[in-house]
Amino acid sequence: MSDPTEDLLKQVSADLKKATSDFSKQAENALAEAKKAGSLSEETKNAVDELATKFNSLTEAEKMLKAQLGELEQEFARIPAQTQGSQRETVGGMVIKSEALKQFAASVEGGKRVSVPVQNALISSGVAEGVVEPQRLPGIDVMPKQRLFIRDLIAPGRTTSPAIFWVQQTGFTNAAAVVPENTAKPYSDITFATKITPVTTIAHMFKASKQILDDFAQLQSTIDTEMRYGLKYVEEQEILFGDGTGAHLTGIVPQASAYSAAFAVEQQNGIDDLRLAMLQAQLARLPASGHVLHFIDWAKIELTKDTLGRYILANPLGLAGPLLWGLPVVATEIAAFQGKFLTGAFATGAQIFDREDANVVISTENADDFEKNMISIRCEERLALAVKRPEAFIYGTFTAPATGS
Repeated sequence: MSDPTEDLLKQVSADLKKATSDFSKQAENALAEAKKAGSLSEETKNAVDELATKFNSLTEAEKMLKAQLGELEQEFARIPAQTQGSQRETVGGMVIKSEALKQFAASVEGGKRVSVPVQNALISSGVAEGVVEPQRLPGIDVMPKQRLFIRDLIAPGRTTSPAIFWVQQTGFTNAAAVVPENTAKPYSDITFATKITPVTTIAHMFKASKQILDDFAQLQSTIDTEMRYGLKYVEEQEILFGDGTGAHLTGIVPQASAYSAAFAVEQQNGIDDLRLAMLQAQLARLPASGHVLHFIDWAKIELTKDTLGRYILANPLGLAGPLLWGLPVVATEIAAFQGKFLTGAFATGAQIFDREDANVVISTENADDFEKNMISIRCEERLALAVKRPEAFIYGTFTAPATGS
């Protein structure tokens, strides 16, 4: 089967040959007429001009068609040998079926220029690496963060001192009674103790080259965010479990009262434990304001169902925040909290005093940073935690669910 593109080229060449012959004959006749009459008639002049236009159009058309065929042959030669069979048909079919080529063939005498689209015939394996740059997604995909809310439960405060000093009431013996006339009044007893908690610094450092931060400004903000998060994550653990040794905070859990249920509940579960812990705080005259527990334990409570399979607490379609017995629930990822809970009067029993908010400082004068064009980034905060009423917090272990017989 012949190639339609080559047939078209042959047809244009034949038309060009015929136009050349006709043009030559007409030119000879015009020359004879000019010699005989001294000038050309208007009819002869128009005929010669028409043939000249057609001749020029066909010449240009032949040149364009040959050039496009040459480009296709070169493009075909670049395709790997193992894919030439399938690609040959694709490229040829696209050229023959191209509307642009059909329009070119239909108006070849008009000398039109066309562009035959063949880009869809190229495949990615035929493009060298680096010719097409990969698309870069904006931003930086950062690591997931733990939600930090425990600080939000505790009363905030600020200080300009290196330590917090306060007087704590440690006991009260109430001897108030009805007193008859002319008798001595009873004495009650109130005891106090002085307390001091130092301001603690939580900090860490990071190294980076000056060039990378100059060239990629977004990296600077990412470093700031990650470093501040690192402080808050350690702060969370210190608030809960700080043992008070060295520069550590004296956390809430080491000072909290142990959970002791006032009475037994039939088929007691985690929901009951938290309600009984609220009661224990209430009996200490410090009503609870929130619960802290692990994500897994909170999920177990939310998924608790009755005998008919209905959720007792959770509404899968609800949008309200986590609440239990009317108090907010703060879930944490700290592993030591799994199976445990902390219920208490957070706003009354403890207070955080910020001496210096979390801040990021950059310097080029650390060690040999100036010589190496490096920068040192420091992120730190200073705070103190005062647990004024340790009995306001109840810390305990969830009751294990009863096993079936």
